[in-house]
Amino acid sequence: MKVDFNKKYNTISVYCIITFAICLLMVIVCINFPAIAVYIKKFFKVIAPITWGVVIAYICNPIMKVTENMLRKITDRKKPHKKLTRAVSVGISMLLLIAILVALVGIIVNQISESILEILNSIPEYIRQLENLVVKLLGDYPDVVKAIESQLDTIQPRLIEFANNIIPKLGDLSVKLKDRAIDFVIAIKDFIIGFIVAIYLLLSKELFIAQARKIVYAIFPRNFSKNILRVSAKANSTLSGFLSGKLLDSFIIGAACFICMTIMNMEFATLISVIIGVTNIIPFFGPFIGAVPSALLLLLAAPQKVIPFVAFIIVLQQVDGNIIGPKILGDSTGLSPFWVMFAILVGGGLFGFAGMLLGVPVFAVLYAMFSEFIASLLKKRKLSHRTVDYNNFDIDNPPSAPSPPPDTDEAAMPVSADKK
Repeated sequence: MKVDFNKKYNTISVYCIITFAICLLMVIVCINFPAIAVYIKKFFKVIAPITWGVVIAYICNPIMKVTENMLRKITDRKKPHKKLTRAVSVGISMLLLIAILVALVGIIVNQISESILEILNSIPEYIRQLENLVVKLLGDYPDVVKAIESQLDTIQPRLIEFANNIIPKLGDLSVKLKDRAIDFVIAIKDFIIGFIVAIYLLLSKELFIAQARKIVYAIFPRNFSKNILRVSAKANSTLSGFLSGKLLDSFIIGAACFICMTIMNMEFATLISVIIGVTNIIPFFGPFIGAVPSALLLLLAAPQKVIPFVAFIIVLQQVDGNIIGPKILGDSTGLSPFWVMFAILVGGGLFGFAGMLLGVPVFAVLYAMFSEFIASLLKKRKLSHRTVDYNNFDIDNPPSAPSPPPDTDEAAMPVSADKK
C-alpha cells in the first residue's frame, strides 16, 4: 500500500521518527564516545600521510603556478607540452621546499650545538660568580649562615628520600622516551610519504578537482551543489591566501630580526631569527611564543642584552601587526580580534601547533558560511541582514530588508510624446 506523505499526520509521524532516530544516535555516540574516539584517533593516524601531502601540496601550489607560467613564457610555444611543463614545475617547487627545510634544520642544529658548547664553556664562570655571591652573602648576613647550618642535618635524609622516590619513575620515563622516539620516527615516515602524495596531487590537480565536482553534482541537488562548490572555492581562496601571505610575512620578519640583531651585536642571531620567523606564522600568540624561549636563551649568554632584545621584539611585532601584516594579508580572514583569539585557542587545544596555524582560516570559512546562512534566513523573512541595523531598534518592529534600488535605466528615461 502506498503511503501518501502529503497527508498531515503521516508527515508529522515521519518527522517524529526521524527526530527520534537522530536523538537515539546522539545518545549512543555520547555513551560510547571513548571507544569511538579511539577509532577516530586511529583513523587520523592512518590518513596522516595524506594530510601531510595535502598540506605540502597547498604550500607548493603557488610556487608551482608561478614556475609554470614562467616556463610557458620562456618556451613561447603556441601549444606547450602541458605534462612536461607541469612535471618540471612540480619538481622545482618540491626541490625548493626541500632546500628551505634542509637549510632551516641545518641552521637550527648548528646553532643549538654552538649554544650548548658555549653554555658548557661558560659553566666555570657561572660557578665562580655563584661562589663570590655565596661568600659575600655569608660574610654580610650571619643569620643566613646559621639558618643554613640548622638545615644541614636534614639535607642528607631528604636526598635519600628523593632518590628512593625517583628511581622507580626512571623506568616509566624510559618507556615514555621510547614511545616518543617511535612516534617521531613514524612522523618522519608520514612526512616523507606526504611528499610523494603531494607530487601526485599537484601533477593531477585538475583531474581531482573535476572528479570532486562530478561527485558533488551526482549526489546533491543542483542548487545545493552550486553552494557547496562556491563555499569550497571560498575555503580554498582563504586558506591559500592566508598560508602564502603568512609564510611571506614570517620570512620578512625573520630576515628583519636577523639584520637588526646582527647590527646590535647580539648572540644567537641566526637561531633566534629562525625561531621568531617560524612562530610568527601563528597569529596573535606567535610573537610571544617565539620571544619567551629566545629571551631565555639570550639570558644564559648575555643577561644584560635581554631587556633591549625584548624591547626590540615588541617594536618589531608592532611594525608587523600594523604595517607589514596588513599590507601582505589585508583583511583575508574578515574576523575580529576576539574571533581570531577564539579560533587559535580552540584549534591549538584540539590539534596542537597545526590547529593554531590553521584554526584562523578554517574558522573564517565557517564564519562566512554561517553568516551567509543567517542572511538567507533573514532574506526569506524580509528582514535586514546588516548587523548595524540591529544596534538600536524596536523589538516589536525588527528592521526590514532594504528595498532594492529602482531600475535606473527605466526610471531616468523620459517618456516620449508618442507614449503619453
